[in-house]
Amino acid sequence: MSIEASLEDYVIGHITAEHPYLHRLYRATQTALLRPRMASGHLQGQLLRMIAQMVRPQQVLEIGTFTGYSALSLASGMEVGSHILTYEINDEQEAFTRPWLENSPFPATIEMVIGDALELLPLRSETFDLVFIDANKRDYVAYYELVLPRLRAGGWLLADNTLWDGHVVDEQYRHDAQTEGILQFNEVVAKDERVETLILPLRDGLTIVRKK
Repeated sequence: MSIEASLEDYVIGHITAEHPYLHRLYRATQTALLRPRMASGHLQGQLLRMIAQMVRPQQVLEIGTFTGYSALSLASGMEVGSHILTYEINDEQEAFTRPWLENSPFPATIEMVIGDALELLPLRSETFDLVFIDANKRDYVAYYELVLPRLRAGGWLLADNTLWDGHVVDEQYRHDAQTEGILQFNEVVAKDERVETLILPLRDGLTIVRKK
């Protein structure tokens, strides 16, 4: 479902250049990690930055930190005094990611928590202006139901990979657990009268949700 490589190259060549810090992180991700494709990258990162600039959130929640590229992209568009809370369930990721977050040149403060957001987030009391979900696709509905009550009225929720490489319209993937998780999430959100929503065919699909 993603745009072809030549067109994506054209798009990348005609948007704001990647911040040098993010460029170094992306290069390090490509050389040091086994699944570098999971990182957001410049195109999506620039979108996240501009969404942060438009929404001007003070409190952001991210579920699924990975290398920190998406959190840092959001932070680059946020104001001094703003805060990002990001959960990463894979404790083996911490040694790579935490230094990149802690040495960030961007204004927002990033708090990385290692553990399962489904277990740990209920222990906190924050209300969020913006949420970004990019974690276990099988749990997308659970994440959504957990965070929506914590999202302020008029707040925004972003969910990544909601076209899942086109598998959402491919019958042979109907019994794949990850694809089923995405399909369930897309159905739940589309029918939820508490929100309005849009799916962008950007990279692997990005859903934008606004809480009414």
